[in-house]
Amino acid sequence: MTTEPVAPDGPACTLCGAPAVVHWQRRLTPTEVGAAQAIEQDRRDQADLLADPQKPPALWPPLPDCADWTRIVHGCMVHAISRDAAALVHQATCTAPGVGLPGCDCEPEAAPADEPEPVAAELPAGW
Repeated sequence: MTTEPVAPDGPACTLCGAPAVVHWQRRLTPTEVGAAQAIEQDRRDQADLLADPQKPPALWPPLPDCADWTRIVHGCMVHAISRDAAALVHQATCTAPGVGLPGCDCEPEAAPADEPEPVAAELPAGW
């Protein structure tokens, strides 16, 4: 008697499909950017087809360059990276999860700088 593999209840590891214990973000690869732009172009084409022909055609802005877009990567216990590394955005070429390696081979983007403390307002007399 054989049993079917059970899919995890939550997210699965990007590499092996086991239940994920950590996730992080990476930039899109050129192929993923092209696919995202193709989806947007298809959406615009469909909108143009459905548009009222008695009105002027839509003036679309340039396609997004996807520079700020990220993709979520999940890692299981075997393919996880550290919490500190997971808090950063990784490059598109990042190999994490890296075939059992406990890290990645890219230089993640620096974390955003802390916002300065707001200056306390001077309260008027009588407060």
